[in-house]
Amino acid sequence: MDINYDMRIEAKTTPWSAVICMMLTSFVLVASEFMPVSLLTPIADELASTAGQAGQAISISGFFAVITALFSNVLFARFDRRLVILCYTVVLVVSGLAVTFAPNYLIFMVGRALIGVSIGGYWSLATAIIARIASGPDVPKALAMLQGGSALAAVIAAPLGSFLGSLVGWRGAFFIVVPIGIVAFIWQAIALPRMPGGQSGSLGRTFSLMGNRTFALGMTAMILFFMGQFALSTYLRPFLEDITHLGVNALSLVLLGIGLAGLAGTSLIPSMLRAHMAHVLIGFPAVLVTVALALVGLGPVAFATAGLLLFWGLLTTPVPAAWTTWMTRTVPHHLEEAGAWFVALIQFAITSGAFAGGLLFDHVGWWSPFVLSAVTMLGSAVTAVGVTRAYKRASS
Repeated sequence: MDINYDMRIEAKTTPWSAVICMMLTSFVLVASEFMPVSLLTPIADELASTAGQAGQAISISGFFAVITALFSNVLFARFDRRLVILCYTVVLVVSGLAVTFAPNYLIFMVGRALIGVSIGGYWSLATAIIARIASGPDVPKALAMLQGGSALAAVIAAPLGSFLGSLVGWRGAFFIVVPIGIVAFIWQAIALPRMPGGQSGSLGRTFSLMGNRTFALGMTAMILFFMGQFALSTYLRPFLEDITHLGVNALSLVLLGIGLAGLAGTSLIPSMLRAHMAHVLIGFPAVLVTVALALVGLGPVAFATAGLLLFWGLLTTPVPAAWTTWMTRTVPHHLEEAGAWFVALIQFAITSGAFAGGLLFDHVGWWSPFVLSAVTMLGSAVTAVGVTRAYKRASS
């Protein structure tokens, strides 16, 4: 039996089954996005391409995620949001099949483009859907759970891909997405309530949201944060190998620890967001400035570096949940448009931070991405001060 959801009535109790199935979908999407990182060599060998060409599997998915995030909600504004999410999950499954059975490089890249479509569409709606189905006090916890799925995937995608690739080949590793995607589809069909679409979509309305000064400042602070995060974290492996001189086992243990610390941070963040959101948005990046600079000075000291990186994971991973919660309070009636910007700008920030960090790492020195990270984190904290002041003025 279908569950109906009336937009005019706030949910009395949170349907946690629906939240968990969305968390599962977020896990599969993010794992699918980053799995090629550890499988580039076998992919390139079998599809008669270079490693660089195989690496474009991530670039193309990011490109289509941005395009879909910005434009899909305009096209599907009047459709039931449950139906739209189910369609994006079908695209996820089709992508997995296309990549698994790709006879050549072109079909492989088409499959990767489809995962980008699914990622962009799903994440542009996810925050708005959580805000609609969760009761008011439970929204921060539900959003943290949603982000927890992506955080877990970001931690294990590369090692999981490498492990599965060694057991069943790179095609088998990608095929794992298919049955999990089917399970997610069935679960969504059962657990998600019907959520009627709204008024006709308008690209102008999406872009006009940036005319809201508070929202624009918030997105600026968010971009700076993610640029700083990925300028540093993208190059942790060569840093730990060449500067800290960790062996493979110790390095893997540190990277796993960063992920586990991040999951711990995500589980703790809901209680902080209820009463101390400004402290999170300003304080977390401000503290991370010190962490990034301390890593430059203490990089050769293994135990100090490991401790600092655990702290890094603890503070960076919960931040997406903080910004999505902030959006539900700042633009509660424009969450789909805000979600589109959220996805598009994060993809832009990740790409920009990783690209700039790579140039600095190669041409200036290993320490330079850490300094860049500190500078952008400081910029995020300072901008977040303006965000909280603008929010207070608007609320008063």
